[in-house]
Amino acid sequence: MDLEQKIRSLPTGPGVYLYRNAEGEIIYVGKAKNLRSRVRSYLLDASQANAKTGSLMREAVDLDYILVDNEHEALALENNLIKQRKPRFNILLRDDKTYPYVKLSLGERYPKVSVTRRLRKDGSAYYGPFFPGNLAYRVVDLIQRCFLLCSCKMDLSCYHPRPCMQYSIKRCLGPCVEGLTTPEAYQEAVHDARMFLEGRQTELSQSLEERMAAAAAEQRFEAAAKYRDMLVTIRQVHERQRMSAVEGEDADVFGYHYENGMLAVNLFHMRGGKVVDRREFFWEELPEFPPEPPAEGTISAPLAASDSVAGNGAQKEPVFDQDSFDQDSFDPAAFFSALLKQLYIDQQYVPRMVYLPTDFPDRATLSALLGERVKHKVELLTPQRGEKRSLVDLAARNAKQSYDQRFRTLEPSKKAVQEALQDALTLPELPRRIECFDISHIQGAETVASMVVWEDGKMNKSQYRKFKIKTVEGVDDFASMSEVVGRRYHRVQEEGQAMPSLVLIDGGLGQLHAAAGALEQIGIVTQPLAAIAKREEIIYVYGQEDEPIVLERRSPVLHLMQQIRDESHRFAVTYHRKRREMRDRVSELREIGGVGAQTSHRLVAHFGSVRGVEQASLQALASVVPSTVAAAIHEHFHKEDKGGE
Repeated sequence: MDLEQKIRSLPTGPGVYLYRNAEGEIIYVGKAKNLRSRVRSYLLDASQANAKTGSLMREAVDLDYILVDNEHEALALENNLIKQRKPRFNILLRDDKTYPYVKLSLGERYPKVSVTRRLRKDGSAYYGPFFPGNLAYRVVDLIQRCFLLCSCKMDLSCYHPRPCMQYSIKRCLGPCVEGLTTPEAYQEAVHDARMFLEGRQTELSQSLEERMAAAAAEQRFEAAAKYRDMLVTIRQVHERQRMSAVEGEDADVFGYHYENGMLAVNLFHMRGGKVVDRREFFWEELPEFPPEPPAEGTISAPLAASDSVAGNGAQKEPVFDQDSFDQDSFDPAAFFSALLKQLYIDQQYVPRMVYLPTDFPDRATLSALLGERVKHKVELLTPQRGEKRSLVDLAARNAKQSYDQRFRTLEPSKKAVQEALQDALTLPELPRRIECFDISHIQGAETVASMVVWEDGKMNKSQYRKFKIKTVEGVDDFASMSEVVGRRYHRVQEEGQAMPSLVLIDGGLGQLHAAAGALEQIGIVTQPLAAIAKREEIIYVYGQEDEPIVLERRSPVLHLMQQIRDESHRFAVTYHRKRREMRDRVSELREIGGVGAQTSHRLVAHFGSVRGVEQASLQALASVVPSTVAAAIHEHFHKEDKGGE
């Protein structure tokens, strides 16, 4: 049965259809309320006249389909298949970072609390998402201070000889050392943290009040004071949340700018009526997706100038215009239909209002599906005037600015790069100082290391450090990295200096784990640590090694990481060459009788080079070394002159 016959024999129920090419690869996934009617529309001359649809149908040789019970299931299945198969003709969410969540690892002996951007089926409990991203870190910090749950990278399946620094500063119960806490006490803290994260503040407050009263009655006043402090903190957080809830609505606002085949999208997150975070998306090359046919009565193009009206009724300059993009190459309706499915269908939280710059055919169906999943009404709206339209216009103007910074090669601000780096590497704070390490040697000879410093937007050469490897013999980059990192931060601890915002390693997973091991040996377990591998330019963040970060080649964050890495490599190679040259220079002196390692180094240091030693007079040499050794050196370098006389 050929493709056309297969299409004409499709059932009429709702489902998902999958086009395949000659190699059997899925090249497009779509959903339909009526499979036969939707897929047959691809055979119409009017549809194939569209360049994108025509390209799809010329490449497609086979068709599969999956029947479902309703259009809601079709939407969800389409979203899953697109994310799994990544078909070439579908719109794909290029920035696949999820929002930050707080993770409670319930499958472990002693559950830990941490921040993650990936949801996994690993038995852990996930709470969120949190806006802005650093809010998740503030929540984890509160849980550490209030409930004393562990958040370090130490292995808690066994006991250790001493606790980490978190226990020393009273931010952890210390389950890593036997006798510091009990499983029952730790599980009680986990239970309290879960109630807090699940929003059960009333139940948690009652439980804390009961335990406080019981401890006071038993004259365990220190425990009662601890429960009292926890109770005060919980009530303060609850009051702030209530105040935020009454200030305004939760909403997401979208805007976009398309030009020259490239697209920038801005997403504003409004919580409590205030913009708390902004997210940017970029597409350098949009896929050759076929546009969805518009539903009857919908608006498939951006709003005209007459619809852009400010909240006070004054006419505003239009943000979108029919001439601002080529409809043959970009269909906003199809794009936002695909984008919203990938953004929201798998999320645990979706705001009640989502404001869009354009309507799309399955908007009502997607709205209903999202409402069913998050258990509250979700409205996807295309405002045409008033305050809501002003928000969409504002997002569009910011998208235009994002487009200019990304695609017109304008240099982004220092703070913008810092914020992007913090977001990409999930750092707990804005990075202000980065220390980068590299190892240099030739077949294990003269192994050295370098440390360069990026601080407040530029390289700080006065803070550079170089190291001679002392304890490692032969070729062992991992052991060399471990030695250098351990030496550096042991001294930082002794001198009471502040740790950097990020420790960056030039290398892959082996070097990263060697550095992490060195830090753990000196009691540093919460230091942000990352490595950037050569050639592949993949960034590994310690603790998230199974989720390597691959940045786009134009990313300013990648450019910054490369700049720091390359400077560290340059500094290490320069130092290695200097030591190798010194070794080669002194080798000739070592051939002279009576000249050992210390004497040769003393001579080179005094005269600046072997050539300086060669040109020195006998009296000058005798001022540095004994007269007999000076005579031997002078004779060695001038014996040819004597022979020629």
